[in-house]
Amino acid sequence: MTDVIVASATRLPAERFWQEAALGQSLRRLAFDTSLRSTVAFENTLGLPVIYNRLIGAAPAGSLLVFLHDDVWIDDYFFSQRIADGLQKFDAIGVAGNRRRVRNQPAWAFVNERLEWDDRANLSGSVAHGKAPFGAISHFGPSPAECELLDGVLLAARRDALVNDGVRFDERFNFHFYDMDFCRSLRAKGLRLGTWPIALTHQSGGAFGTPGWQAGRNAYLRKWEALVAS
Repeated sequence: MTDVIVASATRLPAERFWQEAALGQSLRRLAFDTSLRSTVAFENTLGLPVIYNRLIGAAPAGSLLVFLHDDVWIDDYFFSQRIADGLQKFDAIGVAGNRRRVRNQPAWAFVNERLEWDDRANLSGSVAHGKAPFGAISHFGPSPAECELLDGVLLAARRDALVNDGVRFDERFNFHFYDMDFCRSLRAKGLRLGTWPIALTHQSGGAFGTPGWQAGRNAYLRKWEALVAS
């Protein structure tokens, strides 16, 4: 089977990551899967796009890349097969997303700066939340579905599609809006995005409205506001 490579970053040192982090424990649980590999930036102080771009540059041709937060439990023990199946249909996949995009959108699921949810008819996928695996499920809509935007908790892409079309994560975005920007960049190249059913539990509900989030939003709007997009 094709190599599936997970990229992540953590503030923890290596020993604590493998023992304490949700992703570290999940990857240990999936050690039986010889097609699944990982590259983790320990004690990291860099933005996620820097770490993710390093993987894109170093990954072998034909590999499938998964960009995943360190506070995620992988509940699905068919994980690598799910990734491979999804990337046969789409150039990039996530677990939740929006079928449309509106101008100045503040997040994949929200349509305005008041953080009002988009109509559920436009949303797709499911994500569980909780401090332990198999958390309470937020179901947004049917999956798979072709989308314009994906939730950055998990983004997976075919390495060759990224390299051949020159798509990278924009390193001006540290921890917020890198996912929105990445999806816009993929779509600008004509690549197809979609949700795929993969069971995950995310320990965080997001950091909307914080100073870091607002700085990312301002940078995102400066980059894309000239586009008359929807």
